Amino acid sequence: MTSVTASGSASAPEARTRKSVTGTRKAVAALFLLPALVLLGALVVYPIGYSLVRSFLDRSGDAFAGFDNYRALFTDDSVRTALKNTVIWVVLAPTVSTALGLIFAVLTERVRWGTAFKLVVFMPMAISMLAAGIIFRLVYDADPDKGALNAVWVGVHDTFAESSAFPNAHPGRRSPLAAEQGGFVTTSPVHTGQSVALPLVGVAPDTMPKSSERAVRAKPEPGKITGTAWQDFTRGKGVGTLGAVDASEQGYAGMRIEAVKGGEVVAFTTAAADGTFTLPAAADGARLRLPASNFKEPYNGVEWLGPSLVTPAVIGAYVWMWAGFAMVLIGAGLAAVPRELLEAARVDGANEWQVFRRVTVPLLAPVLAVVTVTLMINVLKIFDLVFIIPPGSSEHDANVLALELYRKGFSEDQPGAASAIAVFLLLLVIPVMLFNMRRLRREVRR
Repeated sequence: MTSVTASGSASAPEARTRKSVTGTRKAVAALFLLPALVLLGALVVYPIGYSLVRSFLDRSGDAFAGFDNYRALFTDDSVRTALKNTVIWVVLAPTVSTALGLIFAVLTERVRWGTAFKLVVFMPMAISMLAAGIIFRLVYDADPDKGALNAVWVGVHDTFAESSAFPNAHPGRRSPLAAEQGGFVTTSPVHTGQSVALPLVGVAPDTMPKSSERAVRAKPEPGKITGTAWQDFTRGKGVGTLGAVDASEQGYAGMRIEAVKGGEVVAFTTAAADGTFTLPAAADGARLRLPASNFKEPYNGVEWLGPSLVTPAVIGAYVWMWAGFAMVLIGAGLAAVPRELLEAARVDGANEWQVFRRVTVPLLAPVLAVVTVTLMINVLKIFDLVFIIPPGSSEHDANVLALELYRKGFSEDQPGAASAIAVFLLLLVIPVMLFNMRRLRREVRR
């Protein structure tokens, strides 16, 4: 039996045995933790300490520079642009991704094909940032023939406001037309009973309207003004007569012709498929004008990767990738929401919007906070998409702190400035991480 002292405590040998066992357990635990501690020290603690020390040294690393590298964070133009864009990223990207994830999670609960939809939305998470950047570089291409987004945008625009088919048309040699306010006008007035020739050149035959037909010389008509607007060009050297309608030449189908007298349009018409047109007697004594609307450049869409839109465009690519991540986490939180509360709200007369706003969202608040904070930490380190998507002309306008750190450290050979940016990013991330950890501990206690 174990010997016990008068006071009821264990004897000295037993106490020593317990201490020995406890020490052995601690030693074993430390032994198991040692590889992880070594890796943590080598990959986390040492780089942080080295970056902190290096941020106070000059470019060569031999002299103490004080706070000069940190002062450059707020005086260097490229760093200030990166800081401004990082703030935009932190505000927009997590908010939009979380909002879309919430909407998707709620709506997919009410449809039969919700699982398939979730799979499609989450699928971009399986794609690397590099691949996503290349995909969206093509999607945002300014050429509608290459960029998918501009192809759709131009298609919608042209449905409601069709572009001109003659953007490059202009008068040729010895033409009766002169330039005026983006269009062309006859140099002398026209009169009834006259057939007017309006020859133009500059439109490639394969870009002529599909409705265009072989041009025809209009016949004069009493009390009217007739004429022809056509492409006065025949392929082949020395082929065709200048200012005359030749057999292979096409009419400008749809060309608008206006009769202008005293600065006012007194009559107008549109050329037929063969280029012929007819104006009433009211046009007698007027000059014929081909207005600038005939020669508008075709609409080529939006410059998504231009200086003003490049940051929102790259954020769009990020949201495409991470909205699925937010949806899955919020969907898991939504599955834990007691259905009795939702049904009770509906029984009390609340509509679906009120149930969503006053019951579902408040119950999901902890999950929404965790998702938003996690994405905020993620976007503070965003690099890949910003490095790949913007073209060279917009690289400066799309810059963020993580990319600027890379450029300072490797492209511009400024390790001190790069280390200062790294420390600054760490200081930005730490409060967000602490907030997230506090929320998680609070949830565990509940």
